[in-house]
Amino acid sequence: MADNSNKWGIIFCPKSGTFRPQAKWEKVEKCLKEKGIEYDFVQSENSSSVERLVKMMVSNGYKTLVIVGGDSALNEAVNCLMSVPKAERDTISLGVIPNGLMNDFAHFWGIKDNDVEACVDMILNKRVRSIDMGCIRYTNEKGEKCHRYFLNCLSIGLVASVIKQRRMASGSFGWRKLAFIPSSLLMIFHRLEYKMKLRINSDVIDRKVMTVCIGNAQGYGFTPNAVPYNGLLDVSVVYHPEVVQLLEGLYLLYSGKILNHRSVHPYRTREILVDKAERALVGVDGRIMKTPVGAFRVNVEQEVLQFIIPE
Repeated sequence: MADNSNKWGIIFCPKSGTFRPQAKWEKVEKCLKEKGIEYDFVQSENSSSVERLVKMMVSNGYKTLVIVGGDSALNEAVNCLMSVPKAERDTISLGVIPNGLMNDFAHFWGIKDNDVEACVDMILNKRVRSIDMGCIRYTNEKGEKCHRYFLNCLSIGLVASVIKQRRMASGSFGWRKLAFIPSSLLMIFHRLEYKMKLRINSDVIDRKVMTVCIGNAQGYGFTPNAVPYNGLLDVSVVYHPEVVQLLEGLYLLYSGKILNHRSVHPYRTREILVDKAERALVGVDGRIMKTPVGAFRVNVEQEVLQFIIPE
């Protein structure tokens, strides 16, 4: 087997719904060649194929893995890496060059969407930090015990619905900020509530809730103070506000001050138990997952992944 330990293993995930999706890779390829970086490259058919490609890269000895993609692609990558024994996983560094409909985890670190050269330099400098991940443990419709890791956030209820609409709108509008506008308006007109029972620290919440966001990082604005290196999850539980308060909430969300809203109740914890969340969608890192059957648990796992960050 060839020694690939000094090569970058790059997985390119074309952004859907964009003109010339290969244009981003052309910029990345040009930059890599100019800097004389050794690499091997594969292209994913979709974000779901990323896990298979990461497994292939790991089995072939690559120690620097780079995802050219967004939050969903990163989620697939880290879930594959978490199946690797810890001793081997600790020798593998994961980097990202943003190229998704949602790149919120990259934005948390100040990684810009369009500055390819800065992204390549960041990975080349290889400043690595051990980071936390959240994990949902649940039972599926077949009665099987399952788990799924997340880097950014897990959402339950209306935020998951907004994320679903946001992805659909992004494909239509082709512009992330524009796409979020009609998605956010759902929060005004749908005004959905879900009967939930949650256990957070010593508190028991048993009532109708509009949405819950559990953030390992900033959680699409709902957990603005969360960081993936303190061994804790930030939780925002949003009760049902009036229409005027919803409009105020949208302003606070966009300005990063959502925790100041009277209907938002913040917590910080290592674990949250969801005994009931009737009919509520569950989203993980920007993708809707199949709704868990019955109760489920969300916890944080500390310093389990080596992630490449800017200087």
